[in-house]
Amino acid sequence: MPDDDVDGHRRRFLRYLAASPLLMAGPSTEASDLPQVAPPILSPDQALSVRDFEAAARAALPPAHFAYLASGVDDDATVRANDEGYHRLQLRTRRMTGVTRVNTAATLLGRTWPTPLVLCPCGSQRAFHAEGELASARAARAKGHLFVLSGVTTTAVEDVVTAVGEPVWYQLYPTDDFEVARAVARRAAAAGCPVLVLTVDINASRNPEGQLRGARADARDCTACHQPGTRAMLRRKPMFDGLSLANVTSVGDPSMTWDYIARIRDAVPSMKVVVKGIVTAEDARLAVQHGVDGLVVSNHGGRAEESRRATIDCLPEVVDAVGGRIPVMLDGGIRRGTDIFKALALGATAVGIGRPFLWGLAAFGQPGVEMVLTILRRELELTMSQAGVRTISDIQRAHVVRGA
Repeated sequence: MPDDDVDGHRRRFLRYLAASPLLMAGPSTEASDLPQVAPPILSPDQALSVRDFEAAARAALPPAHFAYLASGVDDDATVRANDEGYHRLQLRTRRMTGVTRVNTAATLLGRTWPTPLVLCPCGSQRAFHAEGELASARAARAKGHLFVLSGVTTTAVEDVVTAVGEPVWYQLYPTDDFEVARAVARRAAAAGCPVLVLTVDINASRNPEGQLRGARADARDCTACHQPGTRAMLRRKPMFDGLSLANVTSVGDPSMTWDYIARIRDAVPSMKVVVKGIVTAEDARLAVQHGVDGLVVSNHGGRAEESRRATIDCLPEVVDAVGGRIPVMLDGGIRRGTDIFKALALGATAVGIGRPFLWGLAAFGQPGVEMVLTILRRELELTMSQAGVRTISDIQRAHVVRGA
């Protein structure tokens, strides 16, 4: 991006911050009370934590694109809750354990990965960087992480599989037309994807207020790139090429019941089915009863509903309800290696990130994503050493306690 474009985006985003509650620090308008913001990092190796990439992404992106990335629904309270939930959990560290090296390998649905950290399905990645999903997937492969491709990817699954050199997991937005869902799922299966991640947390409508405010603050004519509406959005996504969208009004399916699991299994019998968006014990038990292969505790990063309930707070009841019969993954609010450790301690088999790797992508492309993954793995290894555990399976609930 030319320097003058970056400067223009910065100026427009500062005006956006002044007008929007999305990222305001508080009600005070005194200059002495305003937060002191360090200049954004200029290269991935300058980052001390993954949050350093957030400021760099903010500087690189137009206001509408950053608002889409940063915001949730309504007052963004669930976005904040996902983050703050980890601050209420404390670590019980140990001394004189003799641990000098740790092993972060984790097994998920029959495959062992070097780390339990997963790159979550995140759509429209070319809105953040010209290489989009290709850069993220290559970074995941380079660092040994599972990559899950979004159902509204801006790069076709076949191209991502070619870039990575092996099949990836595929996330399915069911839409409210099962024929469309079946066609997309079968295309993913034909590309070799072994797992279908059925997302069920946005079947109801939602109110993306922060995203809409960001679009208003953007001086560009957004309709020059895309038209509003679900069908117009899906027509820009390569996984829907050649499909009739005449009956589609939503990326979710509000009529969905648990019978849907059998229908989608029949459509793609070669794929395992993971359900993403479960946050209660009741639904976890129903998922097991209907034969799903895994769950993801998720509220879509705070983009599904304004429940104000952190996924880390939902995790224990889901894990207890499942009782070890299927793996339980989690996403939402992960910003530190300590957060990953806490989720694993509360029973997660694997832990996903979304916004942090997108910050790295927006700021620096593939090298940015790789550094985000490097930092989080390094922090996880440090936390394991401080807790006196050598392997992921050694992490137990006794390692965390809930603070005031």
